Amino acid sequence: MMDGYDKNEELEKNGENMREEIFSKVVRAGKRTYFLDVKATRRNDYYLTITESKKRFNRDGRHYFEKHKVFLYKEDFDKFTENLQEVIEFIKKNAPEQEPLEKVETEAGVNAEVSTELETAKAESYSSDVDFDDLGETKE
Repeated sequence: MMDGYDKNEELEKNGENMREEIFSKVVRAGKRTYFLDVKATRRNDYYLTITESKKRFNRDGRHYFEKHKVFLYKEDFDKFTENLQEVIEFIKKNAPEQEPLEKVETEAGVNAEVSTELETAKAESYSSDVDFDDLGETKE
């Protein structure tokens, strides 16, 4: 259990297929936690899942975890890492200076550091309603 979060318990609640983790790393990065998990297919072929987890609060103050998951298969590792490295180098060289962070109090009364302009823009443009059934289909 990490910071009150039992990933396996969450997966069982959500009815997701439980696959035993072969190797796992946890990356805590500010308000987010990333889980890098090596798992095996039924044919014992390894793949990577990258899970981003963010603690959120309901209006009544109770917390829940918002999660986003990416599956990365070994035939894609080279292309993925090459392009990820290129994008990271681009950001390091070209990103504008960040505005200073300020302390704000969330609805749940928890202090958080946020860049108000950036967080507002993200909140207005982000939608987590993704229909995975549409992936791979072409619209005519």
